[in-house]
Amino acid sequence: MANNGIVPVKLSLTKGDFYTLWAPSWREHGAEWQAFLGAGDDLFVFHSPAELLVFLESDEKHDLQSHPKWGAFSARDALRAVPAEKEEFDLVGVPAFLADKPSSSNVKAVARCFRIARSLGDVAASTPIQVFFSSHSILGNAERGLEHFSGPAGMSEWTAIGRVVLVNWDSVIDELDDLVTVKEVDEDKIKDAEQRIEETKKINEEKQKAEEQKRKEEAEQVDPYDNTVWGIAGIDPIKISIDGRTVYTLRTYVQAKPVFLGKYGEIFTFNSSKALVRWLVEHDDHDLAKVSTWEDIMTVANAGELGVTVHQDNVYSFNGITRDIEKGPEQVDSNQLLRAYELLADAADWAGDDSLNSFFLANPRMQDYISYLTGYTNNAGYTPTPPFNEHAEAWQQLEDMLTKRFSKF
Repeated sequence: MANNGIVPVKLSLTKGDFYTLWAPSWREHGAEWQAFLGAGDDLFVFHSPAELLVFLESDEKHDLQSHPKWGAFSARDALRAVPAEKEEFDLVGVPAFLADKPSSSNVKAVARCFRIARSLGDVAASTPIQVFFSSHSILGNAERGLEHFSGPAGMSEWTAIGRVVLVNWDSVIDELDDLVTVKEVDEDKIKDAEQRIEETKKINEEKQKAEEQKRKEEAEQVDPYDNTVWGIAGIDPIKISIDGRTVYTLRTYVQAKPVFLGKYGEIFTFNSSKALVRWLVEHDDHDLAKVSTWEDIMTVANAGELGVTVHQDNVYSFNGITRDIEKGPEQVDSNQLLRAYELLADAADWAGDDSLNSFFLANPRMQDYISYLTGYTNNAGYTPTPPFNEHAEAWQQLEDMLTKRFSKF
């Protein structure tokens, strides 16, 4: 058992359940050691975790105080006297485990009981226990797990271990009964120790619930899109609704610069997401093919497993903007306008042409208008005044500039 610390354990013996401490294995000065709570030839056990805690808080000396991890262990809370479920050893129940068919749980239980029984025998220098384990090497196979006992040969070996235990285990238990010393403690302090153990359990349970709730909330905040092939590759499908039609394409950013699915300033667009995927499988002459993660997308596409997931942040609607501009600023959805303008700017930036700047030089009132509604640039002192038909016409020109970049529309 790989454990360099000290753990509380529960031992089920003939006269009932007992509690003590076990230091499974540690190395010191080049030698390997193991130990149990005790002093000299005595191995101390207690009727309850509370009694064990009372002893640990007393001034009585014991051998584990020389353990290199004792300081850290003794600084722990009251639960340092309470065994975890995996540290509970039903030693008298070993024959019953072996009488049943091998399963994950009872194979592990047998292996763990053999392990601690052998450790008890070695620490106490018990010849009967040491001879039992050294004379029956087949017992060590319990450590190999359930798979070792699968099939007819495995079942036969499980039965053989059962026969060894059936003949010899009572003697091992008798020896363990004689090895332990039930230690008495101050009875007046037991109730207080029980209360502190229960209080610490409740505090830890509440803390665990709070941590689980926090993990749950954090998990809920994780966007499912981030786990798609698109989110992992950082290449996004985008959906554009404009002039009564809807098209799909792809976009990413490389060093904060937009890159669209397209070439030479033409954005390759498709009237459905399925058409987009079909095209991708057959074509690779486009700017996105140069992106380092593009192969991740194509691996899934070539396997016939690529679906198009469009994140809400990548849905752009131009519908109704021209009409609303003509009605007046109060009718315009500034968020919709801003997102639409950002797509216009991305397309011009990727194409590397000066069309957008040239347009605003020729239509300065439109640039002021967009800045006023979206706050995209600082233009203090400007206020739109009617009529707004010129603004509407100018915005329609911007939309036309965008759709002219589309391969299909």
